[in-house]
Amino acid sequence: MADDPDIPVQERRRRHGPRRLLRALSSPDSYGLVLLLILVTYALSASITAAWAVSLVLFVQIATIWVTLQASQAHRHLRRVTGAILVVTAIAAILNLFISRETTGGVMAVISGLLYAVAPVIIVRRLVLRRTVDTQTVLGAIAAYLMVGMGFAFAYRALGAWQAGPFFGSQGEGPFPQYLFFSFTTLTTTGYGNLVPDANPGQTLAVLEMLIGQLFLVTAVARVVSAWQPAPGRGRSPTEPDSN
Repeated sequence: MADDPDIPVQERRRRHGPRRLLRALSSPDSYGLVLLLILVTYALSASITAAWAVSLVLFVQIATIWVTLQASQAHRHLRRVTGAILVVTAIAAILNLFISRETTGGVMAVISGLLYAVAPVIIVRRLVLRRTVDTQTVLGAIAAYLMVGMGFAFAYRALGAWQAGPFFGSQGEGPFPQYLFFSFTTLTTTGYGNLVPDANPGQTLAVLEMLIGQLFLVTAVARVVSAWQPAPGRGRSPTEPDSN
């Protein structure tokens, strides 16, 4: 239905605003929704420690990976294979609701970590192939960086569930928010030192995360930000010279 010319411009903008926002978040090469889902995953993982929260976080991760595939315009064959994996993951999340946490804790952490291990590769591959560097490119690089930190947090959680002693030694096993805290302080090489892996392979994995975090910042993110060209304003043509 066409817009009524008698309706004020501001009212028409208010009506179509949510549609434009939804279209911007879900369109190809749009990583705003991906970034939002990552933040939701972090918030849920850090604030809810109940057994059912593991399944809830996994469902949000499934949505995150699916949106990542759409935004990165992944090949149809990759979408089919990943879709099948996500279906199996959803079944595992449902089964987790009926099985004891001690039995499935390590397995669910491995599944979550693998999901976040694949997604950054898909995003970076798409960003490399893009001809333009704009706001969505920056958001995609940030999303990939955060996924690396989340993926390592789940990897530490899996090691803590399977190794003989506590992952943090004298600090104990700790809840999952501690693994998130340790992962992101390691990724950014902040190094507070209050949480330290007691033995290998946790120590080696922490070194690997430090290297990946620094290399990602000085190569991918730094290059994207330095080449970023904001879109021209709506009121002026890209070729129109400055009034100054």
